[in-house]
Formats: sequence, structure tokens, C-alpha cells
Amino acid sequence: MLRIEHLEDLTVERKNEIISRNSYSFQDTMSITLEILNSLKQDPVGEICKEYAPFKQNLEISELKVSEEEIELAHRQIDRELLKALQVAAVNITRFHEAQLERPQWFTELSPGLIAGRITLPLSRVGVYIPGGRAIYPSSSLMNIIPAKVAGVKHVIACSPPGEGFTVKPEILVSATMAGAESIYKLGGAWAMGSMAYGFLGVPKVDKIVGPGSTWAMAAKIAVFGVTDIDMPAGPSEGFIISDGSSQHKFLTWDFLAQLEHDPQAAAIFVTTSAEEARELAELAEKLLPTLSRKGIVEDSIKNAAILVCKTLDDALDFANKYAPEHLQLSVRDPLSYLGRVKNAGSVFLGDYSPIAAGDYASGTNHVLPTGGAAKSFSGLSTDDFLKKITFQKLTLDALKNLAPTVMTIAEAEGLECHKKSIKVRL
Repeated sequence: MLRIEHLEDLTVERKNEIISRNSYSFQDTMSITLEILNSLKQDPVGEICKEYAPFKQNLEISELKVSEEEIELAHRQIDRELLKALQVAAVNITRFHEAQLERPQWFTELSPGLIAGRITLPLSRVGVYIPGGRAIYPSSSLMNIIPAKVAGVKHVIACSPPGEGFTVKPEILVSATMAGAESIYKLGGAWAMGSMAYGFLGVPKVDKIVGPGSTWAMAAKIAVFGVTDIDMPAGPSEGFIISDGSSQHKFLTWDFLAQLEHDPQAAAIFVTTSAEEARELAELAEKLLPTLSRKGIVEDSIKNAAILVCKTLDDALDFANKYAPEHLQLSVRDPLSYLGRVKNAGSVFLGDYSPIAAGDYASGTNHVLPTGGAAKSFSGLSTDDFLKKITFQKLTLDALKNLAPTVMTIAEAEGLECHKKSIKVRL
């Protein structure tokens, strides 16, 4: 049975174990990832042919790009109900991200004759990673590509790992083209990240790579940072549920299990002020586990789960802020009154009828969110990730005269003679 623990009784070591999500060795993952990227740099064609030999013998590099015929076939194969659902989700995601857009240009007068401002421009080319290993994620196509297009990015390419028959699932092809991808490549993990970052294997070099993925995908994305920009550390999914005993435990049990079915490294934390609710959730989760279609994954990821009983909601929120979860669900009475207490979270779900799954797919907010505690310093994906901001200034002669003593004094203190002279010569 799932163990029920009391928050106030946890040792420092146990708290750190929960907070650190130490269910995998990121160091080992990064080491292997760097080996793959080095091989890719030395011989891109040989490396990808070796990796994809089980799917495709005598691979031609041109075959890595999804053809128009494959996309047309995917549109014929996709389930019509799923297509309608993706279209509804796309509308909500588009509307939410359109609301995020800032002024394209602004300026302010800092002193007489001195104006300074900023212009906002979209990136030129963005690469999107769409996971496709253990499951298919057409929702990731929408969540990553739509904000880029709303921001004004002209060229969006996508990479997704191929499967049996050396094909990408039709659901991914349809959702990616629906969202606005101009080309899609059959590449996964480090091979995808390296190709988008360096411009290998016929894939255009991109200005930024975005998208969630496994620990392996996250390691590869971090490894190419600097060659290109990336969005954030977005690895295995995690959910943190806070309850005061007022919700139906069957709601919360399914929310708890929903986080664990993502990936063997996913994490789920449930904190409640009700010991009875904790017991009910643990018992129901144990009962449901054998019936789950992704039972094997949940059996692996449940080691990253915790069920905690706390004295007060303040205690629960304090612990949540230390944990900094990707998803924070507040299943409490009057959840809005607690929103101001949230300091670290990727996205917050308020009340009984705002399950994390709604945000994963169709409520409009983005599901690409910081994981592993990165919510302390990173935000979820937004239109901001696809924009660059250039500052400008214009000074009149009088404004320069007024500012000159300040500039020349600082330049002299820093030993930069030419900086000082560049001002003085104009006076």
C-alpha cells in the first residue's frame, strides 16, 4: 500500500528526497547525450543511419523530412473526433496566447531631449520538439507551435521520433501542420536537438529550440544551449495537489494517477489536512492500479510519489513553494484566496473542476512548464519565448551635454579613455 506520511514528521533527508526528485541520475544521462552529440558532429549521416537501422535500412537523408504525401495520408487516417477536439483546443490556445502580446514598440522621455525605448520582434526560425516515444502527444504540437506563430515567427520546424515503418504518428503530423509547422523531420532525442542546433541532416539551423520531453530530450536540449537558445528545463512531468478534505477523493485519486502515467520518472505529490482523505486516496489508488492501461509505467513512477498529511494549508503551501512544482492543483474551499500565497509553480489549477488535465490539453494555458524545481526561476512557455526585444535611445545635443559629466566620470573610472573622448569630442 502507498505509504502515508506526516509532513511535520519528515526528516530533513526525506524532505530533500521528495524535493530533489532524485529518481534518476541526470549526470549519467548528460554523459551519454554528449557522446551522441559528438558522434553526430563528426559524422551526422553515419550516426543517424546507425541509430535508425532497426526502422530503416539504407536510409537516405531526404527521407528524414516528412513528405507531403505522408501528411495527406495522416489527414485521411486521423480520427475525426480527435481532429475536432484538436481544433477546439487550438482556438483556446490561440486566444490565450494572443492576449499575452505586448506593444510592438514603446519609448519614454527620461529627461529633456533624452528618449529611450524598446522594439519587440519575433525570432526568425524556431525548432519544436514533439515527444513520441512511449505515447503520442499531438497536444504538444499545439502548445509549442501556436505561441510561436502568434508571436510572428515565420519559420517553424518540428522534429518527432519515428516509430514502426519509419513513420511519425498521424496525430502528430496533423496537429503540427494544423498549428503552422512548415516542415517536420523524423528525428528524436539528441539527434533531433543536435540537428536543429547545428543544422545537420538537412534540418535548418534554428534560433531557438522549445518543447518538452524525457530526461534524455531535456539533457540534449541543455547540451546545445549556447549554440542556440532553449526555452527551459522541461523534463518528466510532476504534479503537486493540495487538499483540505472538501473535494471528492475519487477526483483527486485520478488526478494523482494522471501525473504518474506520463513517464516512469514522473512524480506526484498529494498533501492534505485530512488524514481520512489521505487514506481513502491511497486505498483507491491501490485498487485502481491493476486496471490501468499504463499500469507498468505507473508502477515505476509511483516510487516518485508521496502522500502527506499536514496540520494546516499554510504548511502545505510552504512545502509546495519549496518543491516548486510544474503543476500545482489547489483543491480547497475558496482556492482564489490562496493564489497569492503561491510563489513557485509552473501553472496553478484552482478548485474541484480545474484538473491538471484540462490545462494539459485545451483550457488555453500552455503545458510546456518548468520541472525539477526550475519553477523557482523559469516561467511556462509563452509568446515571450519567441520574441526578442531591442532597446534604442536618441539624445539631442543638450541632452548629451547634460549627461556628459556622468558618462565621462564613469568611463574614466573604468579606464576606458576612448569612451570618454567619444563624448568629449561632441561637446
